Amino acid sequence: MSSDSPLGSVELKVLDLEREVAFYERFGLTRSDEATGAATLGVGGSPLLRLTALPGGSERPRHTAGLYHFAILLPSEQELGGLLQRSLEERLPLTGTADHFVSQALYFDDPEGNGIEVYADRPRSEWQYPNGRLNIGTDHLDFERLTRIADRPEKKFSGGTVLGHMHLNVSDLDSSQAFYESMGMELMAEAGRVMRFMSWDGYHHHVGINLLEGRGAAPVEAGVRGLQSFEVRRLDVARTDPDGIAVTPAA
Repeated sequence: MSSDSPLGSVELKVLDLEREVAFYERFGLTRSDEATGAATLGVGGSPLLRLTALPGGSERPRHTAGLYHFAILLPSEQELGGLLQRSLEERLPLTGTADHFVSQALYFDDPEGNGIEVYADRPRSEWQYPNGRLNIGTDHLDFERLTRIADRPEKKFSGGTVLGHMHLNVSDLDSSQAFYESMGMELMAEAGRVMRFMSWDGYHHHVGINLLEGRGAAPVEAGVRGLQSFEVRRLDVARTDPDGIAVTPAA
């Protein structure tokens, strides 16, 4: 994947806009506007994250649909290694790490609890397809190797960094899968009975869906912080998924 990613930017509703902006600027994004009540952050002038203030908003309750994490795709594992080193040195809120066989990933939470994955892909030639499905698993990340090959840590993400995928808590896997299939995606992999991965063009996933907030989770509500929408470059008109998440054409 490269800058021609089919995904554009993700929009989050936030309770404390300035605190969130300060976090994401420290994290590696650059603010590109001075709007009142909203902020756009991105890489090299391309928007990746839009934050909208939610005055009087409330915390997201348990057992609700919405964001599991949004995922920032870096151009190389060397840059990911640099981020790992910077995370340890600067005490960024690293919550987990994983080797997913198709990619290597670091996980973070922002100050309001929104999940963030930052990852680098392995070459497609290394992806495995046992039983006809792509092998997306979870193993221990090789810290020593990643730091050994790391680029010098940088304060900002490099050009070519994009929104790689969205991972969503949903109420029903079948109805969510049908919605994303209607947009041209296909099922690439499953993890037990609680998680599925879907994409265009044979990528490992552009959208992950899971039941980790419970089957029948309540839909997204307007006055609750968290995911508002995400952009897809392959759409002409906006759509709303079965759990109330807006999927919009990229600007």
